[in-house]
Amino acid sequence: MKVGIVGANGYSGIELIRLLQHHPYTDLTKMISHSTSGKNILELYPHLENFVDMSLEHIDIEEIAREVDLVFFATPAGVTKDLIPDFLEKGVTCIDVSGDFRLKKPEDYKQWYKKSPANDQYLQESVYGLPELNRHKIKEAKLIANPGCFPTATLLGLIPVLQHKVIDLYSIHIDAKTGVSGAGRNVNVANLFTEVNENIKAYKVGHHQHIPEIEQVIREISGEEAPISFVTHLIPINRGIMSTIYCDLIHNLSIEEIYQLYKEMYKNEPFIRIRQVGQYPTTKEIFGSNFCDIGLYVDERTNRLIIISVIDNLVKGASGQAIQNLNILAGWEETTGLMNVPLYP
Repeated sequence: MKVGIVGANGYSGIELIRLLQHHPYTDLTKMISHSTSGKNILELYPHLENFVDMSLEHIDIEEIAREVDLVFFATPAGVTKDLIPDFLEKGVTCIDVSGDFRLKKPEDYKQWYKKSPANDQYLQESVYGLPELNRHKIKEAKLIANPGCFPTATLLGLIPVLQHKVIDLYSIHIDAKTGVSGAGRNVNVANLFTEVNENIKAYKVGHHQHIPEIEQVIREISGEEAPISFVTHLIPINRGIMSTIYCDLIHNLSIEEIYQLYKEMYKNEPFIRIRQVGQYPTTKEIFGSNFCDIGLYVDERTNRLIIISVIDNLVKGASGQAIQNLNILAGWEETTGLMNVPLYP
């Protein structure tokens, strides 16, 4: 399959390029970048030498549509809502790594992203690309809205107990931490080494744009409106997300019962790994991979379940999940090009 990347010069774009080098069934045909068009990708990322030697181009929808079957969009929010409809009309399948088509209610996007939303027709046509939840819909999709990084880690941690209705939906509290690459490659004082090193900072408290995305999926699974408490923190690592989720159990369930529930639900999921009872995952253990590792603890004193879910924000939280969705769309083995051992140490 011939594929292109719009936004190839950013961190998600370069991660797509890296992962596609290991994919046996794709041909990376087009790299598009508005801000660095005309430059060779090696000028920006010399580590790609011997693997990729291509120039970044201005976007030309007609030309791209003639030459590729599918386009990945690794762009900031607010860009794809205007671009993707033109590609869809020309028969090009689109996988959007930004947030423009994740929220089904236009007013939610306007409120949380502070931008005008996409056309409602395309919002309703888009498929939320969390394979472990929507695999059957992804197979037939023409527009996939790749989930956000925090929602991916959080929802994969929550789905089993949501589907089995064993937690109080109004008790969900999420403490999430991310590495600096989650902010992208743009220059920002808050992300300078001297600001981030030896520092932990809470940010977007109470108004992070991933809040409605998580609540939307909780509503779809449970059928109830359940507002969450969600606080994100920036920590001094390059990549990785840890989402620690606290929720009250409705019944007295043991950790062994909860563990078996997760093992059974995720037994056929190639990228979900459940830690043994008493063991908890770290971001180092999923570094550079498409895995989501989950650890569980039942606090019998408070009857509270604690879920610890970790992912690489650039892989399972972005580009790796996008390729996983590509594999599902194309009917290939879901792990194609993605089943690599995490980097360690």
